[in-house]
Amino acid sequence: MHGLTVAVLIWLAALPIGAATIEERLALCLACHGERGQSALPEVPSLGAQPAFYVMIQLYMFRERMRVVEPMNEVTNGLNDDEIRHIAEVIAKLPPPLPAAEPPEAAKLERARALIQQHRCNFCHNPDFSGEQNVPRLAGQREDYLVKALREYKGNARRAYDASMADVVYALTDADILDLAHFLAHFR
Repeated sequence: MHGLTVAVLIWLAALPIGAATIEERLALCLACHGERGQSALPEVPSLGAQPAFYVMIQLYMFRERMRVVEPMNEVTNGLNDDEIRHIAEVIAKLPPPLPAAEPPEAAKLERARALIQQHRCNFCHNPDFSGEQNVPRLAGQREDYLVKALREYKGNARRAYDASMADVVYALTDADILDLAHFLAHFR
């Protein structure tokens, strides 16, 4: 577990249930996911410009422990639906994450483009990978997080509230996952 994640859990454990204000909980979100929505922590997603409805559903799933990631389950514990909606709206207004700074590998980009056409990733996630409604933004997302998420979908360790991702990733190889994550992290 990352040091910041441990600090968040310790801080939450020290509070009486319900003592954290919505602003304090939002500050905890941004401590891990980046003040401006761009995460600097390994395997922690950047949340800037995620569709509000998508964020709201994810927060609900964490609160109800339909998705288990202990820091997220703790932060969302006790939030009511209006608080979840408020946090989602704030996150949606953060600027989108910047694409990865290092130059992309041309061969990976080319293989990923073919995979995107084959699996129609740009249909649900939009041609610019901005996401919409219940579909996440992928453009500029952390490459390590995308690899982690895709591997979790493929291994059924992560379930969406809709089965389409499981269907898509079933046929992907690990090399495909690495190519797709590289492409999306560098997408401009």
